[in-house]
Amino acid sequence: MEKKYQHLFFDLDRTLWDFEANSLITLQEIFINRGLEELGIPNFNTFLDYYKTYNHHLWDLYKLGKIEKDHLSVERFHGSLLHFHVNDRHLASIIADDYITISPTKTKLFPDTKMVLKKLSERYSLHIITNGFNEVQFIKLKNSGLDSFFQEVITSEMIGAQKPNPKIFEYALQQAHAQANESVMIGDDQDGDIIGAQNAGIEQVFVNYSSQKLLCQPTWHIKSLKELLQIF
Repeated sequence: MEKKYQHLFFDLDRTLWDFEANSLITLQEIFINRGLEELGIPNFNTFLDYYKTYNHHLWDLYKLGKIEKDHLSVERFHGSLLHFHVNDRHLASIIADDYITISPTKTKLFPDTKMVLKKLSERYSLHIITNGFNEVQFIKLKNSGLDSFFQEVITSEMIGAQKPNPKIFEYALQQAHAQANESVMIGDDQDGDIIGAQNAGIEQVFVNYSSQKLLCQPTWHIKSLKELLQIF
């Protein structure tokens, strides 16, 4: 494609790294290893259903700056345990550490991730913009064999702002020595990745794996990473 683009910025979780699959395996291991069923929690699926809802709620608060990272990390497990009448903050803290340690060792990626990144890296400068925590995102990239594809990895912790805040996009452009009009944001989150990039003057590719209803009008709308090779 004959176009002005030089820099492609990717989201990590749920765009390249299969967060749901990797998180599921991690939580299953923790549930068994920490004997949560023996504490009175009926089964893993029941625990998972509540945890996912509560975790999502806490992440929304974190993105709004209403809670701190350390609170989110432990409270998502403490609140979930408490829902099943297990009032043990110490155990929640142990599980939080387990999750941070185990989850980034999981390496399931979405189909064609490495092939697509390899081809794109031959023509463009690739970068990451992620809302994830520093201590896990860099490990995920390394363990999954993705780190070599990216020149800059920008996390929300570096700038103290979460996508869709324009500050994180402005910081990413500065770090990559890129201009907004020569850059594209590629991600699965319509609010954080797509609308956030639009507000920063960056064109976007919405990776819609799960056939979400469009809440905005992205520059491009795809359902698989392989389709990126038809655009770029």
